[in-house]
Amino acid sequence: MSNQERMLTVLSEAVGCCSPLVREPLSAEQAVELSRLFKAMGDPVRLRLLSLIASHEGGEACVCDLSDVFELTGPTISHHLKVLREAGLISGERRGTWVYYRVHPEALGRLSAVLVADGAPVVTA
Repeated sequence: MSNQERMLTVLSEAVGCCSPLVREPLSAEQAVELSRLFKAMGDPVRLRLLSLIASHEGGEACVCDLSDVFELTGPTISHHLKVLREAGLISGERRGTWVYYRVHPEALGRLSAVLVADGAPVVTA
């Protein structure tokens, strides 16, 4: 029996319910880290910004491609991009006078792994 199987057995026995665990649940530390990411995406503007960046070829977009989509001021857009950057969902790189933002696919992968049950097909809309 592997260490992971032993851990699942111990966790299943600790829970004491009828259905056994099929994977290890989040640790307290993992929950704190992931909650920061989900919180950063909890604003509709930030969620749309993340989606816009990810929708561009290569998962990268210039701030000039993002600003005109919203009826918000430049500083407000910058604030939302800063929140996404500080959460580790995107990074920015200055090229001349423009900043290009890139999605961190590994961060999105960690989030999606929590939301998709093992063996469940991933559905995109």
